[in-house]
Amino acid sequence: MAMNRDGKSWLYPLPTPFDAGTLKVGDGHEVYYEQSGNPAGKPVVFIHGGPGAGTSPAQRRFFNPDKYRIILFDQRGCGQSTPHASIENNTTWHLIADMEKIREKLAIKRWQVFGGSWGSTLALAYAIKHADKVDELILRGIFLVRKKELQWFYQHGTSELFPDAWEDYTNHIPQPERGDLIAAYHKRLTSPDRAVRIPACKAWSVWEGFTSGMFLRKEDIVQSFGEEKFAEAFARIESHYFVNKGFFDTENWLLENCGKIRHLPTIIVQGRYDVICPMSSAWELHKALPQSELFVIPDAGHSAFEDSNARALTAATDRFSHGYR
Repeated sequence: MAMNRDGKSWLYPLPTPFDAGTLKVGDGHEVYYEQSGNPAGKPVVFIHGGPGAGTSPAQRRFFNPDKYRIILFDQRGCGQSTPHASIENNTTWHLIADMEKIREKLAIKRWQVFGGSWGSTLALAYAIKHADKVDELILRGIFLVRKKELQWFYQHGTSELFPDAWEDYTNHIPQPERGDLIAAYHKRLTSPDRAVRIPACKAWSVWEGFTSGMFLRKEDIVQSFGEEKFAEAFARIESHYFVNKGFFDTENWLLENCGKIRHLPTIIVQGRYDVICPMSSAWELHKALPQSELFVIPDAGHSAFEDSNARALTAATDRFSHGYR
């Protein structure tokens, strides 16, 4: 495992993709996918967060490139998938169907599923629907798209820990509309008027970026999350999913259906000081999946790239790669 110059990184060297392309998945959408690592290795699919965040090359580094066949893809409307920032025909069930199309195109029988934040949501939903296609689950920063989780981050909770960033976030919304900030933002994020839409996208996105990690450089986060193209997809798609409650039939749909995946080896990594996806959801999921192992990281927040989170995640992928030929 490679160490960087400060001696803290547990991530693997960055592999170069050996295959990349787009797949027409229907409804006018094309989804970007890529493969890196060992073409004959253990297949793993990385599910990014948001929804709407897209993938980045650094996400390949959680996996030993000698042992893993690493598949990344951009979910509908974000990253290199098109049409950009589209919320039409974009639901949890569409994304699950897209994953199946990618798996079938790549002739993969079963794969490991790795996801954090919204990626943990989609990983769980996919596994519940297609448990026979999953070898193991590695989940980080658990998010179950429940009202209490959304209220905590977008209405009152994290606001008490980041009053400075919260003020910037709420100042974008007139006082009479602040009783439901998700709805108020959604109205602006879906506005046909670019002058209304783009500033709202940036404000929404920067709020999440500012709170995403304990030890990340805030200047870098604000710059990257505030970049226009990223922010537009991120904010529009997130709010679309949140006002629709993740497109689940019930508030606790994921927990209620955990019985279908209790046979799957599952590792949960949760930063103790994750203020975006608080630990209570990881704890509830762990109790619903008694076979799972929960690793609470005492000096980490939300980001997978915080050193302690990265160490636990690469340890998990290392363990599941043992004995694979």
